[in-house]
Amino acid sequence: MSPARGFTLVEVLVALAITAIALVAGLKATAALTDNADRQGAVLLAQLCAENTLTELRLARQLPGVGDFNSDCTQAGRSLQVTQTVRPTPNPRFRRVDVTVNERGHSVVRVTTIVGNN
Repeated sequence: MSPARGFTLVEVLVALAITAIALVAGLKATAALTDNADRQGAVLLAQLCAENTLTELRLARQLPGVGDFNSDCTQAGRSLQVTQTVRPTPNPRFRRVDVTVNERGHSVVRVTTIVGNN
């Protein structure tokens, strides 16, 4: 009699387990890349909102009032909340401006600058 040819059930199950582990790892890597791309898009849009807010202050050509100001910003269909915080500095001709952009309650980006009296 000739010996049987082929794979045993244990060998097939081990091969299937190895394949399943590799596929799950690939799926997790793909999900991480997708999440990263979404995060980069959110940061880019939030940066645009923050820069627009700071540009408005610079174009006003006057010192902004001290305090906190909230506004909404829509970029590419995403609704972002902008919080502008203006604080005095030791030099009265300058003000510190912090702009924080949030999306659904989570901070996306924060930009800080000094605005002077022109």
